[in-house]
Amino acid sequence: MHALTDDNSLKFRTIFISDTHLGTKYCHADSLIDFLTNTESEYLYLVGDIIDLWAMKKNVHWPIQHTKILRLIQQKANNGTKVIYTPGNHDNALRAFSGKCIGNIQVDNYVKHKTADNKYLLVIHGDQVDPLMHTHVGRWLHLAGDLGYDFILFINRQLGRFRKILGLKYWSLASFIKKNLKNAMKHISTYEHLLISLAKEHDVSGVVCGHIHYPRFYTINDVGYFNTGDWVEHCTALTESDSGDIELIHWVDLKDKIIQSKHRIKSIAA
Repeated sequence: MHALTDDNSLKFRTIFISDTHLGTKYCHADSLIDFLTNTESEYLYLVGDIIDLWAMKKNVHWPIQHTKILRLIQQKANNGTKVIYTPGNHDNALRAFSGKCIGNIQVDNYVKHKTADNKYLLVIHGDQVDPLMHTHVGRWLHLAGDLGYDFILFINRQLGRFRKILGLKYWSLASFIKKNLKNAMKHISTYEHLLISLAKEHDVSGVVCGHIHYPRFYTINDVGYFNTGDWVEHCTALTESDSGDIELIHWVDLKDKIIQSKHRIKSIAA
């Protein structure tokens, strides 16, 4: 059960989000604003690809909502939330600021987070171990993949609007393709195991990452793999409770529960 604060916000010890891709038309900005407005935490980790500087070289899409998201994050930092930014490949220019602060936001290429139950988690975007990011052929394949992914997200957006008109729940075409293409699943599996190996090298209990827009978590040989997902397809985040429990939340589902809880509280008060 998630705890509600006095102003009916959800309270967590830690929140991890990644791959918001601000600066592109694919960011679910309204949902992210909703999430940031209705949650509080002691720690907020921005696990890379927050501002899509890569995409913005070709085309900038920056509505007022994207500015509001940055202001909400800055406001949290100003109000006592410790905000840590671990840049990804789409915002890798910020890696030059590793070890420094931008305003009240700490920037590190990777960091170890100590949980409430005294375990350590390696927090890193994840592109650093992605095999496709480290060869000339791989980079071309990755660029081609990005172009194809843009097309899939375009179709996804149209399907989403159509399903909304019909009153149907959100469904991700990109996730369906990832789950059903053998090569895609092989790449995801390789990526996950490389990050688990990296966690072992750093002698930590698990790794928190993003990058591949595939939210999930599991444990292999007592090492946890936690992928935050994204805010272009899934609108997901990882959270840590006051007892150290890690949970993957889907904002669309959780938002409905919050609304129900608020209605319940109002009914009791009445």
